[in-house]
Amino acid sequence: MQPGLVVVDKPAGMTSHDVVARVRRILGTRKVGHAGTLDPMATGVLVLGVERATKLLGHLALDRKAYLGTIRLGAATTTDDAAGEILSTVDDPTLDTVGDEEIKAGIAALTGTIQQVPSAVSAVKIDGRRAYARVRAGERVDIPARPVRVYRFDLLDTRREPGAIDLDVLVECSAGTYVRALARDLGASLGTGGHLTALRRTRVGPFGLAVAKTLERLQSEPALSLDLDAAVAAAFPRRDVDRDDARALSHGRRLPAGGIDGTYGVFDSDGRAVALMVDEGPVARPLVVLTPAASP
Repeated sequence: MQPGLVVVDKPAGMTSHDVVARVRRILGTRKVGHAGTLDPMATGVLVLGVERATKLLGHLALDRKAYLGTIRLGAATTTDDAAGEILSTVDDPTLDTVGDEEIKAGIAALTGTIQQVPSAVSAVKIDGRRAYARVRAGERVDIPARPVRVYRFDLLDTRREPGAIDLDVLVECSAGTYVRALARDLGASLGTGGHLTALRRTRVGPFGLAVAKTLERLQSEPALSLDLDAAVAAAFPRRDVDRDDARALSHGRRLPAGGIDGTYGVFDSDGRAVALMVDEGPVARPLVVLTPAASP
């Protein structure tokens, strides 16, 4: 199997690990890993690395993500989504006091750089253990707030029914932002409680639904979404070097700085991705060597 990325349109009801296991069977390789997770209830873009491309996963520029979701006002849950047990509800007269302008103001207050407390059942590590594992063991979990960036939090539609107000939203946010925590905090600010009932990730970094494959399609057409060279070109700034520099780099040697901010991909004269590098003063240090340089 050639190295590269597979962008999967994850179905509801599967964990990210379930998807990895399925793709391993489809592609006939154990060397498959995922970049970022999606909750079982969520659907949409999940980026997988295959073979040598698993080396990219920790470096991919996946710092901006986009979602479509539905927030239900009127009840708070233990998990901040529909999978949890109901903690509290409010009656219809209380919901009737929440007008459209109050909802818009609540959303505006959760847009921009905010301090967010992740869900108690998130994958955040507390003293070396995942928060959700501590909760399942009956422990009380207090997770400190941390800064996240919500670039867009747009209200697309509002539906009112007995016992609930459903809000369809579009969210673009930084990595590490929990959309279900936005639902929780919006409900808390409005005095109604809130939780997430549906979530679909439409984009992760440069990878959107347009290149994503369902597992059924991947089963019938087992192929990469992007080979290694195309994946590096899509996800990182590009630096081209000559054959001598590529050969030196393939042996882990440093090069003169490229003058590029952050992590970038280095390509040889044949257009192959040789490494990921980062500038450190006057030199560039290889983070990951992806493939040997062409022979003389």
